[in-house]
Amino acid sequence: MPIDEQHQHATDSAGSKQVRCAVLTISDTRTTETDQTGPLIQHLLTEAGHTIVEAAIVPDEPAVIAQKIKTWLKNAQVQAILTTGGTGLAHRDRTVEVVRDLITIELEGFGELFRFLSFKEVKAAAMLSRALAGLVEQQDDAGGDTFIFALPGSVNAVRTAVSQLIVPQLPHLIGLRTRK
Repeated sequence: MPIDEQHQHATDSAGSKQVRCAVLTISDTRTTETDQTGPLIQHLLTEAGHTIVEAAIVPDEPAVIAQKIKTWLKNAQVQAILTTGGTGLAHRDRTVEVVRDLITIELEGFGELFRFLSFKEVKAAAMLSRALAGLVEQQDDAGGDTFIFALPGSVNAVRTAVSQLIVPQLPHLIGLRTRK
């Protein structure tokens, strides 16, 4: 079977796998009433057949962000964490540093592809995004391996990342880590 067909077969066979996700909005100003990106992520994931285990909003405080993510990493029910906000260049944007400290394997292609797709919409401003994704390999029995996606805080960026990159590949990613 040619490589393209092998990849498509693996993606198709994993495509029906429901993934359990947590969604974290990172913002000093958003509330449950004003947050648009967290609910959008939840909607796009559930529409694709995935489950939201938990969702939360935390301030742009590295220690608070890290604590929430670490709590979810210990929860064996959470297979993927999607964050929104804090990936830009503002003084308080520290999500990328927190996530990068937690992941053991970075998925460089995610950020590259996200910025490529964003360039089509926002031109050179796409280079201002530090969106990234990676895997946290668990060293104990507290939880399983968990993927983390750090997305910008804009609605258009979230829609692009979740619809075009995450939803099409999420079951396949989980399948790669749970296959024995």
